[in-house]
Amino acid sequence: MARGWESKSVEDQVAAAEAAKETHAQARLSAAERKKETERQSLRLSRTQIMNRLNASTNPQYRRQLESALRHLEDRLREIDSND
Repeated sequence: MARGWESKSVEDQVAAAEAAKETHAQARLSAAERKKETERQSLRLSRTQIMNRLNASTNPQYRRQLESALRHLEDRLREIDSND
């Protein structure tokens, strides 16, 4: 049991270090770049959520809605990436 807690603590420390690194890197970005990166991360999170729902869904109508939403998100991500 102690080993499980120890590895969880290490995972937490690694996650905290990565979050601090990301925050530090974002501090060097301009306001417009930060806004774009925030939007990109939000779209990626939404895409992941839709993919999970799509994988779990069996209702054809709901799947079509999710697929439409997914296409919209991917189009928006491509638009953001092409403006870089």
